[in-house]
Formats: sequence, C-alpha cells, structure tokens
Amino acid sequence: MFTKILIANRGEIAVRIMKTCKRLGIQTVAVYSEVDSRSLHVQQADEACCIGQARATESYLVMDRLIDAALSTRCQAIHPGYGFLSENAAFCDMLTQAGLVFIGPPASAITRLGDKIASKELAVKAGVSVVPGHIGVLKHADEAVAIAETIGFPVLLKPAAGGGGKGMRIVANPADMKPAFTACQEETRKAFADNQIFIERFIEDPRHIEMQILADRYGHVIHLGERECSIQRRYQKIIEETPSVAVDEPLRQKMGQMACSLAKEAGYTNAGTVEFIMDQDRNVYFLEMNTRLQVEHPVTEMVTGLDLVEYQLKIAYGEPLALRQEDVGFRGHSIEARICAEDPARNFLPAIGMITRYAEPKGRNVRVDSGIEAGRLVNMYYDSLLAKVISWGETREDARKSLVDALNGYHIEGVVTNVDFAGQIVNHPEFVNGNLTTGFISQHFDGDRMKVPPQPEHLRMMAATATLLYHARQNSIRDSLKPMTTAVGGVSRPKIWYEYMVKAEDDIFSLRLQGNLETGNWTVWVDESQYQIITPDFEFYRRRIRLSINGQKRMFRLQFGGNQFTRAAFCGITRLFEIYTPREWKLAQFMPKVKKQIIDHILECPMPGMVVDVLVKVGDRVYRGQELVIVESMKMESGVASPCDGEVAEILAEKGQPVDTGNVLIRFKP
Repeated sequence: MFTKILIANRGEIAVRIMKTCKRLGIQTVAVYSEVDSRSLHVQQADEACCIGQARATESYLVMDRLIDAALSTRCQAIHPGYGFLSENAAFCDMLTQAGLVFIGPPASAITRLGDKIASKELAVKAGVSVVPGHIGVLKHADEAVAIAETIGFPVLLKPAAGGGGKGMRIVANPADMKPAFTACQEETRKAFADNQIFIERFIEDPRHIEMQILADRYGHVIHLGERECSIQRRYQKIIEETPSVAVDEPLRQKMGQMACSLAKEAGYTNAGTVEFIMDQDRNVYFLEMNTRLQVEHPVTEMVTGLDLVEYQLKIAYGEPLALRQEDVGFRGHSIEARICAEDPARNFLPAIGMITRYAEPKGRNVRVDSGIEAGRLVNMYYDSLLAKVISWGETREDARKSLVDALNGYHIEGVVTNVDFAGQIVNHPEFVNGNLTTGFISQHFDGDRMKVPPQPEHLRMMAATATLLYHARQNSIRDSLKPMTTAVGGVSRPKIWYEYMVKAEDDIFSLRLQGNLETGNWTVWVDESQYQIITPDFEFYRRRIRLSINGQKRMFRLQFGGNQFTRAAFCGITRLFEIYTPREWKLAQFMPKVKKQIIDHILECPMPGMVVDVLVKVGDRVYRGQELVIVESMKMESGVASPCDGEVAEILAEKGQPVDTGNVLIRFKP
C-alpha cells in the first residue's frame, strides 16, 4: 500500500480522504492557496504546501505545481478528489510521466468518457440505452434548430466536456435557440476551455438515478447499487439517497449490468459512477459517466459498509478487487443533504462570510463530512459546498427522521446556508411519499418556501419553545433586580399561569405556561393544543436547545433578537416570533407598521463576485427583468436583472471588476 499521498483538493473532500488515509496509516500532504492557509484540511494533513494565489487557475488547477509539491514531499500518488483536476486526462498523463500514480481511472478512459458525445457512442456500443438525440458536435444554432425539429422540442443543449450542469440550456422553441446556443457555448468555454456542445431530447420531469461501480486492473467490475439524486437546483444535486424507491431488484440488476458493461467497454478502473435518467414510464437512459469519486458517495458507504476511498487506494496500488458481486450486501436506507453557502431566498445565489458559530449534529446514525469550523472564511473563489449531512436507518422513514433531526441541530452562523431549505425538502409531503423528479423544487417551492403551508403542529411547537426561552430570560432579568427591591410594602406572589400572545408572520398564537424553571417541567397550551415540555437548564449564549415535548426529543435552533423578538428554526421552517404579554399585545395594535422601502432606480449586486460582462451602455432603454450585468461567483455565472423599466444613466461596473453584495452596478434616470 502507499505510504504517502498528496491530496490535490480542498474542503470537505480533502478532509474525508484524510480520514481513510489515517486509518490505513498513510501519510497525507495537503495543498492550499493563499486564502486557504488556515483551512481545516491544511490543519489535518501531515504536511502542507502552498501552491499559489486564491484563484483556482493560479493554484488548484496548476498541474506543474501540484506535481512539484508531490515530488518534493516524496509522495507516491495523488488523489484528485472531485472537481478541479479530477477528470483531467492531461493531468493523469503528466503524473504518470513524473512517476506518480493517479488515484483514479487511466487517462484513456477519462478522455473517452469525459467527452459526452464520445461517451454516448461508447454507451451505444456497450448496449446501453441512450437519450434520443444527435450524436455529434453542433456547428451553429441553425443546425441545432433543424435537429430539434426532427427529434421534437423541448431539447437540451449540453457541453461535450465537463458536467455538473454547467453550460446546459433547455430550449422550448426555435426562437429561443440562438441566444441559448450562444450562452451555452460561452459558459462551456469558460468552465471547460472547450465550446463544443451537442443536443438531445429533453426528458421532462425525470428521475436522476446513478450506479456506483468499482473496477480493478484485472477486468473485475462490480456495482454497489444505485443512488437517487433527483432533488436538484440548477442541475446541482441537493439531496441524495439509496436505495431509490423507484428501483426494484430486476431494474437494479439491469442498470448494474449496463453500468458494468460500459466500464468494461471503456477500459475503466477505480471508482466511477454511471448516471441515468428515468422517464415517467420507468425507462432508463444513459446520461454520462463521472470518472471520479462522487460527492454523494457516503450514502453508498452507509448501506454497504464499504469505504470507497479505501478501495480507490487499493485499486490504484494494483491490488485486485477482493469483492465479488455476490459479496456486496445492502442494509437499510441512507439519505444525504448537501450544505452549501448559498441563499435560497435569492435564487440560490452564492454567499460568503466568516463562520462565527459552528456546531455539527451528532447521533449514532448520523455522519457529517465537513471542511469548515468556526473562524473560517467562506470566500468567492471556490465551490459553495461546505459539508454533507448523511443519515442511516433501517427504513427510508427512519433515515429521513434522523436527517430531519440532524438538520434541526446543524448550526452555522456568519454565512447564509441552505440548511433550512434542505430541512424543508425532507419534510415535504411529496418527499416523504417518495414522489421525486428533477423538477421537484420548481414544482413544490416558491423561492425558498414550500408552496404547501407548514404543518401547524410544527409552528405551535416552535411558538412554545420561543416563548419558554423568552419567559426564562424575563425571569432571569427580574431575579437580577431583586437585590434592588425595597423590603417595605407588599410582596408579589408568583403567578399560577403566565399568558402570552405570539405572532409569527401571519400566524397568531395564544399561549399559557404553567411550571417553573427549577424543575424544567412545563404544561404549555398553544391555542387549544396542550404540550408537556421538559426543558434543560437555560444557557442563553447557546443557539440550540433540545426539549422533550410530549415524550419526544425535539431539537430547535433559536436566536434572541432583542426585546420581544426570537428567531427559531425547526424542520426547515424559519420564523421570527414576536412575544407579548396580553397588555403589550393590546398596545402593539397602535404601533406604526414597518414600511418596506423599494429603491428601483439603481441596480445592486446581489452577491459577491467578479463582473464578467456589462450588456448595456449609457442611454440604453431597458425593461424590468432584462439581464444587464453578468457576475461570476463560486464558478457559476449569474445574470443581474433590471429592477425596473427605464433608461441607463450611469454604469458603475466594468468587466473584470470585483464586486460585493450591495454594490451599485448601474443607475437609472429617475
């Protein structure tokens, strides 16, 4: 086995690989850019080498520097993780020439499978069903229109190189083809240094299901079952699980055979994933093969008990697969949620910031793969993925409940994340029932909120918890003032009941509390619903609290906002609770309402990033919703749309300019 390897990656995947290496007694060398010098993966490695400046093109993508770092630290191999150079055949060849081992497939397999057109041809040759379309590079938009009219609209434009949803465009009619074709080519060129695209029929509302395979150098190929990855936004997965409720044993065997046949046809070795889409009639079509370790590999590990990184290392070292297909067993169900620095309320725009508080969930059936900790800066230069929360259960519902509880207790402060959005997904009735498609989010969410109202029971429990916290704080304040009270006069007697009115957006609750802080035993009425609640000792600096409500443990995240305000999060629901005594509630009706001021004569930058292009000039007439500026952040390009109809008076941004959230990009004539 290797004694020392370099990990050519960062963040949670670098930390994940190190865990297996430490267990196997393999030393690890981390690489880092200047902005990553204090990152968790650097701390946990045995050695670390700085490889350049913040931009990936000046550090993590510079092949010569990675190879020099490996040779200077006497490493035998390089593990690429995922992203960056993990599917770069040239990098694989350079390692071989330098006498290093690439922990992954051979360059020839990466080349054949990395080109989506070549991989479709290979799939057809291997007897794998593919999506109807044109197998070939498109020359221009007119050709794309002609092919689309043959196979039928809507169609999907896809880059021949790369993946992850970058450069993909759905085209519904001929009129939309030219702008979509241009945008697809440009984004593909920037993401993969290649502008070749192809076309295929767009399968509406499919499931996205993939097969994990392992292949050694001696012709042995096995599959480790499927993963369902249908819950996506911008073609990026958010929730993954195994097994899929849509796959029965005969279909699993069929998909496994197709995946293994494709791997053999391509001369593939190491861990890989063959992705399929399933239509409404349960027909499956080859999508692509990812020639690397997948982000979602932990769910497979949870149900098989296998360490995929360990098998990657063994295969790369030249060991034959010790597993036969019949040796692979599956137990239980596992679900994973990706935790990203992004704002679901703003169309998943990337977010940056310093992580000021951090607490991971814990549990016997919960695993967290994380690359962050308190005090770490989330910057705009790299992917938004921060961590993954993985649960396991004997049944899908057991795994789902474990994940819900884990997300309830996952506290990240200082940067906006999708923790609560993921919580909403796994609590949605359609997810609970297993009715999944790649259009799940657009079908069931309006922005960052579910289209169906949250469960009233969840809101009542949140109101009770927020009120108990407020009551305890008020009681502590009164106790702190007791030494200042006069010893003359009457003595106030403790109340039997404490009454409050609680408002959360449009919901209003009437609460009565009976109990005391010393025992922590409370009877709480929320409207007509009664709850028996046991509280721990209140520690007001904490942001998480676990209560027993009617005999069941419940985890909440709470943040006191001053005066009557407490923000709470539970089961994906986030609300700001306003808590009043009955007298305060009567008076509150006379308070002036907060008016939201809308400024529409300026265009503000919605996220940190770099200006890629300015699409207008001074004097241009623009319309509400028209994209005026393109901003790149965390490897994704986003158009910033005009907030109004008007005329451009001043342009304050230029191509190549770094911008932050709130910066004014364009002013309009009032």
